[in-house]
This record gives sequence, C-alpha cells and structure tokens, in this order.
Amino acid sequence: MSSHPTDFQGDILAAIRGAVEGAIKDARCEVTGGNGHYALVVTSPAFTGLNMVASQRLVYSAIAHLMKGAAPAVHAVDSLQTKTA
Repeated sequence: MSSHPTDFQGDILAAIRGAVEGAIKDARCEVTGGNGHYALVVTSPAFTGLNMVASQRLVYSAIAHLMKGAAPAVHAVDSLQTKTA
C-alpha cells in the first residue's frame, strides 16, 4: 500500500469514528486501516429506508472535512458498509 502523508495531528481512527458517530444519530462506527486508506462499517437506524447510495452519502458527508486539503487525513475509503442493525 502506498503512503499518503498528512498534516493531521492526532488519532485518525478516533477522528473518523467521532465524526461519523457525531453526525449520524445512534451510529456505531468500526474503522480500520492506515496510511490514508480506511475501511468503515457503520450501523445506525438512521439508514432505515435509505438505499445504499443515500446511506453512504451520509457517512461521506460526516467525514468530508477529513478528506479535504493538500495532505488530508483520509485519502481513500476503500470499503464502506452501512447497516441498520
């Protein structure tokens, strides 16, 4: 896996988890990865009735700030699963 330097200071996994769980009601976020590439599994009743694209948009909007800039904390989300339970 290639390396993606970042200007981010702190625990990126915790930042992703906190952003998702703070933005999506009753969400539980499992996040793994490193070097700019991450895999997320997000479970929330907020996804009920949403199609896959709509639920994934909610997650991406929650972490958008971590994907911006010349050296973002999150370079890519290699895998994103959303679940209602």
